[in-house]
Amino acid sequence: MNDESQNKMGTPTPEELREQVERTRDELGQTVEALAAKADIKAQAKGKAEAVKAQAAEKTAAVKAQAAEKTAAVREQAAVKAASASGQIREKTGQAAELVKDRTPDAVLEKTAQAAAQVRESAARAGQYAADRTPDPLLEKAGRAATAARANRTPLVAGGALLIAFLLIRRSRGRNR
Repeated sequence: MNDESQNKMGTPTPEELREQVERTRDELGQTVEALAAKADIKAQAKGKAEAVKAQAAEKTAAVKAQAAEKTAAVREQAAVKAASASGQIREKTGQAAELVKDRTPDAVLEKTAQAAAQVRESAARAGQYAADRTPDPLLEKAGRAATAARANRTPLVAGGALLIAFLLIRRSRGRNR
């Protein structure tokens, strides 16, 4: 029997043996690398730490987004409640003013009107006296302040009404204790 017949019967040729040895070396090299990677605890810990960091960063971003959404929702609810409370205060103040006006006798209203006229007249005289005696730079500043107050009349009146309502509520709570 010659070499060719031997090869057909199952005996590998030298070339096949070399290829088989090369494949086995590659597989053995890969196995050794895998075992080395499993044995390298420091590298495994580093990899796990990086994975945990990435996961923590994702969760932090998600929590921040949720917090921002909740903050916006709370702010919106607070604005709605403040607007509602403001409207209720305006309504109650109007009702209280109407009630006071309705319950006040006509004689008192007339005397109040007369007193208001006298106060206005006295205030005008006092204002004229003060204007005559006040230095010009101070008058200019006072004029600017008065103009600013007139321009912002609504916020000033609303602020005053809120202050009065707050003081009345506080006073009534103090009496209830």
